[in-house]
Amino acid sequence: MKFKYCPKCGGKLIEKYSWDEGGVPYCPIDDEMYFDTPKPCIVVAVIKDDEILLLKQSYIFKNSKVLISGYVSNGESVEDTVYREVREETGISIDEIKYLGSEYLSSKDIIMLTFMAKYIDGEIVKSEEVEFACWTKIKNALDEMKEDEIGKRVVNKVLCELSTKHD
Repeated sequence: MKFKYCPKCGGKLIEKYSWDEGGVPYCPIDDEMYFDTPKPCIVVAVIKDDEILLLKQSYIFKNSKVLISGYVSNGESVEDTVYREVREETGISIDEIKYLGSEYLSSKDIIMLTFMAKYIDGEIVKSEEVEFACWTKIKNALDEMKEDEIGKRVVNKVLCELSTKHD
């Protein structure tokens, strides 16, 4: 979020120097700095044996499958978001979530926190925002994710994790 007006008083913010942060939006009335903050989002690769769960959501990409993702809500941890988004979008249960790193999507000012998780149980019951969800061999996932560059990087991280697990 890029602040232009003070959330407290509504006054126009000015730029104020803040040591190592450089120029920061500042409210002289409330004596408050407002640092620009990206929106946090999770992306999770759900793994079942040698398969990965892929979704089709045309509002994200027209010609590509994607991993499960969603915004972190106020009051929840990113791990809680992982469990919630998987349940909401597919109806299945997961466990053994593992953080894989972060990605920044500058076009939408989003910090994407990436995870992998193990499928536990349940049948896929897709939400209304999902056109379809299916299990795909992990080795074929990259070919089905043509437009999703961040998702492909997550799958490559998963492949590295799985190869070190089996060594």
